[in-house]
Amino acid sequence: MRGLKTIIFLFISNTFMTFAWYGHLKFKEYSWGKNLGLFSIILISWGLAFFEYVFQVPANRAGSNETGGPYSLVQLKTIQEAVTLVVFMVFTTLLFKNEKLGWNHLVGFGLIVLAVFVIFKKW
Repeated sequence: MRGLKTIIFLFISNTFMTFAWYGHLKFKEYSWGKNLGLFSIILISWGLAFFEYVFQVPANRAGSNETGGPYSLVQLKTIQEAVTLVVFMVFTTLLFKNEKLGWNHLVGFGLIVLAVFVIFKKW
């Protein structure tokens, strides 16, 4: 159960972080965002990043074997990176129609999934 909670929380936290890092690129498309200065955009991104931490910290605490969870730190980081790429791919596909995911992106993502397998494999 802690492992599933960790993964769900990582998806939520990465969604907030992806919006904090890249969502502001779409602000200019809205009337309220056309004239925002850089400092305002940074403050909005910080606000979104706060919610990323609201989920990231509990995800790591629930998942880490240091606190009774099922994952080592290396496994936690690997899960986080894979989740980040999934969230980013969905985000990019839905919000940035001019960005196209090519075969090389999919192969690269497949290699990361392979890395997850290798890291979790008990040799």
